[in-house]
Amino acid sequence: MRRLVRRARPHTATVSSQHLVPASGTGSDFAVTERDFQRVCGWLRDQCGMDYRANKRELLEHRMRRICEQAHLGSMQELAERLERGSDPALSLAVLHGASTNHTYFYREPQVLDTFARLVLPSLPRGELRIWSAAASSGDEAYTIAMIAAEVLGPEIARASLSILGTDISAVMIAAAEQAVYPQARLSGLPQGLRERYLRELGDGQLRVVAPLREMCTFRRLNLKVRPLPFQRSFHVVFCRNVLYYFDREQQRATVEAIYEVTEPGGWLLTSVTEPLRDLGTRWLPVQGGVYRKAA
Repeated sequence: MRRLVRRARPHTATVSSQHLVPASGTGSDFAVTERDFQRVCGWLRDQCGMDYRANKRELLEHRMRRICEQAHLGSMQELAERLERGSDPALSLAVLHGASTNHTYFYREPQVLDTFARLVLPSLPRGELRIWSAAASSGDEAYTIAMIAAEVLGPEIARASLSILGTDISAVMIAAAEQAVYPQARLSGLPQGLRERYLRELGDGQLRVVAPLREMCTFRRLNLKVRPLPFQRSFHVVFCRNVLYYFDREQQRATVEAIYEVTEPGGWLLTSVTEPLRDLGTRWLPVQGGVYRKAA
């Protein structure tokens, strides 16, 4: 799996030091016009397909204000101009990271995960298994998948056969996923048995995923809007949860159709139960809420 996507260069993981100077003009005088806000929204749609709904405006504006403070920009107009020029890669990455929700935790949406354990995993062929967590954020989902696979298949078989690729548009999140260190709060939904077997205390309320599970998982930066998706081998299972919500209808359909192309015949797509595909006209066959299958 290490050949699938080129590793992000380390310098892209953070905003360069020239962008870390607090701005005197980003308090109550910070200028935000509707036109400039929509320019930033348009840039996000063009870059990664994110389509912020009206009810998310306050959240996005708050995050963009914080980035402007770090970048010493006094208005949304300055931010829009920098983004449109494309001359500041570090700022562009900071905006992409800031716009990403990155709200995740272990064992999210147990009903989908239980179907993965009960129905999906037993249906997979013997031998090498490839699973893709397509919006991996800080790795919580990928490591949850690894835990479930170790429980269902057995630790030794899972280690020998399973490769999990986690991708995210944010280099900051990819770096966090590779560290595999999490606070207690992110583990509250994890069954106690899994927590005891697959996490180790580090002190100060931090825990780290055990080495055998970390070795199953590889993390790479990837924009889901890239076409075609840059994979050399197809996947048996793809998790694409809690990301389609941020795409418009056209981008939702394009994304799940692109995933279809890189999934093995008879393979599976697992989405959030709140992100149904039934009205998108895709080739995926519905199995139950949040669970779809490719024709064999």
